[in-house]
Amino acid sequence: MTGWTLMIHGGAGSMRRGKLDPAQEEAARTGLDEALSAGEAILSQGGSALDAVEAAARVLEEDPAFNAGRGSVLAHDGHVECDAAIMEGEKRRAGAVAGLRTTRAPITAARRVLENSPHVLMGRGGAEEFALEQGLEQVPNTWFVTPERRRQLDELLARGSEAFDAEIKYGTIGAVAVDEAGHVAAATSTGGLTAKRWGRIGDSPLIGAGTYADDRAAAVSATGLGEIFIRTAAAHEVCARLRYCGEGLQQTLDAVLAEIADMGGSGGLIAVRPGGEAAWSFTTPAMYRAAVGSTRARQVSVFGDE
Repeated sequence: MTGWTLMIHGGAGSMRRGKLDPAQEEAARTGLDEALSAGEAILSQGGSALDAVEAAARVLEEDPAFNAGRGSVLAHDGHVECDAAIMEGEKRRAGAVAGLRTTRAPITAARRVLENSPHVLMGRGGAEEFALEQGLEQVPNTWFVTPERRRQLDELLARGSEAFDAEIKYGTIGAVAVDEAGHVAAATSTGGLTAKRWGRIGDSPLIGAGTYADDRAAAVSATGLGEIFIRTAAAHEVCARLRYCGEGLQQTLDAVLAEIADMGGSGGLIAVRPGGEAAWSFTTPAMYRAAVGSTRARQVSVFGDE
């Protein structure tokens, strides 16, 4: 038996102290705290890491302060497409969905793929059909859209028809956990990039890129410029280095993000090991993040100097 640990993120981005709207900052901190409580309630009662990361992610998907579920950024043509993935480290089972437009809980759809299908990744209409067959709530695409995300799209498109949100101001959400049995799990959910086109899919639903869990190493969730995290297989790279290189967790996260930076990308990683060690790292000015554990004090942070 080991202690339990939960770590979550709400996206890494260009938010800076004194320049982030105070109401937006407070909403994000409140949302992170509520998501932390949802996962903590499960882990503190001996529940599974898989249940905890799903619960934490669901809270963030329902919170319009974050770019996942309701509050997702808008694609170029003004609609929302959601991606999500979840994975457990004991048997390395995984489920993922991409391009959802009407399923209210993308992370739960990913969990159903893990548990109730022979597949790992489902996309768009097929994923939506599966979610409907699973009895998951469906909503109009407009339910996901908030006035602020509409304003952000309009502002970006005013720069030109080929613009997209390269600065990643409103990032992916994710959660990683280890439970009392020593099993790890990871969950990641996102609306992607503002003004994305052509059915673009990022790293979040790609197992090994934005999401990975392995009891032999760690559970990892990523946020940032997905194209680079895909090319580096970032989440799996963290686990591979931990298994084969003998590096510490913080050193490993920093090294993978340094490689991503060398390739022109930025973002953040959170990870937790089966022994309870947890760490985060990011190369942006800030990352919405929080952690708590059976032997770890509760922490909710935004800026790099916290």
